[in-house]
Amino acid sequence: MRVDPDLWPLTTRVDVEGRLCVGGVALNEIADQYGTPAYILDEADFRYRIRRYRAALPGVRITYAGKALLTKRVARWVADEGLGLDVCSPGELATGLAAGVDPRSIVVHGNAKTTGELRAAADAGVGRIVIDCGTEIALLASQLRSPQEVLIRVAPGIDIHGHAAVTTGIVDQKFGFAVAEGQAALAVRRVLDQPLLRLAGLHCHLGSQVTDPAPYGEAIRRMVSLMADVRNHYGVVLTELNIGGGHGVPYVTGDAELDLEKLARVIDDALDQACATERFPRPKVAVEPGRAIAARAGVTCYRVVSVKHRPGGRTFVAVDGGMGDNPRVALYGARYTVTVANRHPLGPTQTVTVVGRNCEAGDVVANDVQLPADLHPGDLLAVACTGAYHHSMASTFNMVGRPPVVAVHDGRVRELVRRETTADLLLRDLG
Repeated sequence: MRVDPDLWPLTTRVDVEGRLCVGGVALNEIADQYGTPAYILDEADFRYRIRRYRAALPGVRITYAGKALLTKRVARWVADEGLGLDVCSPGELATGLAAGVDPRSIVVHGNAKTTGELRAAADAGVGRIVIDCGTEIALLASQLRSPQEVLIRVAPGIDIHGHAAVTTGIVDQKFGFAVAEGQAALAVRRVLDQPLLRLAGLHCHLGSQVTDPAPYGEAIRRMVSLMADVRNHYGVVLTELNIGGGHGVPYVTGDAELDLEKLARVIDDALDQACATERFPRPKVAVEPGRAIAARAGVTCYRVVSVKHRPGGRTFVAVDGGMGDNPRVALYGARYTVTVANRHPLGPTQTVTVVGRNCEAGDVVANDVQLPADLHPGDLLAVACTGAYHHSMASTFNMVGRPPVVAVHDGRVRELVRRETTADLLLRDLG
């Protein structure tokens, strides 16, 4: 199939001319108007993913992880659909507040939060601040003028066996407090000693691209055991358990994804077992999906600039974007699905490597993909599943401005973020 429905936005269609359309708009028309590369975002798909979460996990608090993709308009979609917003920087917090998100629905994450960042979050009235290290306890307490609800991030010692850069549930990584040697218990005691800190519960995050729900069940069992220890030692019953996000999505045909119905059963079973074992009241569970909501809503469009056939080697298709707008291939060896977007692919196909325009040998968009043998400069390529960690991780490598973000819905086009220009880059250069 040219368009695998598991990978492309919900509204993706091919019209009679062979053009790829999303949200009722042909991608080549968007490319002509806004240039390439360009991030295209299907509002209907984004909202659909949120509604799937709410239907599958009716008793779970769902907070969207803004680090995956965040603009003011995206933040409004999240708020419209009744989700909370998870932020991990002053810029993300400011974006949510500028969009009109209720600060009480915002959770502030991140390690190495500064005094100023903690003060800004507290002054904004955010609902939760996640304590990541001992220093933050004292820094936050020193900035408060009224009580602040907090969660303590715990490293539960669970290995998802994923890429090292996105495995965050093990002990030997930078986030949170280890259960071992009483580190998490000590953090609890220090928070309880602060009169303006209100400890609502615990938080953990296992990593990214998790497709097996079983580790979440194990995390719940370990975290409930820790919550019971807190009750037994300090007489405090914690009521919230945030098990993070990291829910896996497919990038190429055949990839696994996390089944939400199975996740719901795992959560219920683990809570029943752990709470019965510890005789602990069932806490309110929260999850923080980001990629699983945003990824498949996004498509990136590129123009083909050149095609090179290496004798005895590969065929390289160079496009007008690359690792500046998608660093995930270079960082994680990520794989992507690519198709021609401006016409029917005619005749035979060939295996090619799609590469970018940046001056770096590792600048690859997609390895070993099938594209038409008659591909030529000027053709438009579309890359699926680029809604998460593309706009948010884009850089200005080689002094190339970042692409625009363009939303489509019911045949309408709205530019959410304009293209970054050379003039924008030079404004920061004070000479």
